[in-house]
Amino acid sequence: MLPYIGFVLLNINLNLWNPTNVTFIEAIILSFILGLVHGITPDEHTWPITFSYAVGSYSTRKGMKAGLIFSSGFTLQRALLSEIAYFALIAIFTTSLAFGITYVAVGAAMAVAGLYLSKKSTYLHWHYLERELGQWLGIHRKRSKYQEEEFEHKINPIMSKDAKPELRDVPLKLAFVHGLIAGFGFGAFALILYFVMVPAMPNMYLAWLPGFLFGIGTMTMQIIFGAFFGTFLTKKKNLTKEGIAFISKYISKNVLYYGGLAFVVAGLAIIAFPNLLNLGISTGLKIHNLDTLNIGFFLVVFVVVIIGIASYYAGIRKAVGLRYVNAEKLAHG
Repeated sequence: MLPYIGFVLLNINLNLWNPTNVTFIEAIILSFILGLVHGITPDEHTWPITFSYAVGSYSTRKGMKAGLIFSSGFTLQRALLSEIAYFALIAIFTTSLAFGITYVAVGAAMAVAGLYLSKKSTYLHWHYLERELGQWLGIHRKRSKYQEEEFEHKINPIMSKDAKPELRDVPLKLAFVHGLIAGFGFGAFALILYFVMVPAMPNMYLAWLPGFLFGIGTMTMQIIFGAFFGTFLTKKKNLTKEGIAFISKYISKNVLYYGGLAFVVAGLAIIAFPNLLNLGISTGLKIHNLDTLNIGFFLVVFVVVIIGIASYYAGIRKAVGLRYVNAEKLAHG
């Protein structure tokens, strides 16, 4: 049995650039390997989201969890689309319109998450219904001075005047939703997956495998990157634990909100001008996501690099201003 397995593996055509006429075994192995490459290369459907959630978690374990949760949604969605591709219905998801809509949906979800973080421990509340319902029921409950002020929105009911501003924890559950949405994006990897790997499946009961294994490969790399993004801020020894948490959440908030707006703008631009998808700078590399520097690549650079770095330094200044600095550093500073 082992010699046979070795013979099969040695005769597999591992053409990652332009695979054609693949066998069932080749499709299974290539789908996973392509997922690994997809997770490594700067892809706009994975990196910005994993980065924003993992950084906001500010720990290795939570960073890995962010990568796992996001890629779980992504894997589920890719498996579903693989099944759809088997029945030759995938064409409706591989149009420029669908691509643009996916960008808008991803961006909107990111922006909403960013707004959630930016509320600084407040919550959205509206007293009109409370007031009218009380009058309709004939309830005239006497409120304290504090309750009256809160009722009129004169104070923040959660933070005292002397409290330092805090940002909410990153809602990792939303990472799963982001994964489901981002999986609708298509590119070279998706086209190979749906039009080469899926047709190699012997029946509809196995048609989901290429998408699932592709997602598992992506998940593997996203967990690794999530762990890295989740820990790099802990190297700031001059900040307190609270300061590190503040900066982490601050970066996450900005990347989600402003990055989300960038995705929405890019998506609307693609819907209005579909030819934007055909523009790019060729690099000559035979690696998908790196062969051409297109709108997706520049979105990754803008969201992860530019917004991320700018937020990092701005966050440090804010943390120092809030005196989230170790006492020894303050004594020598």
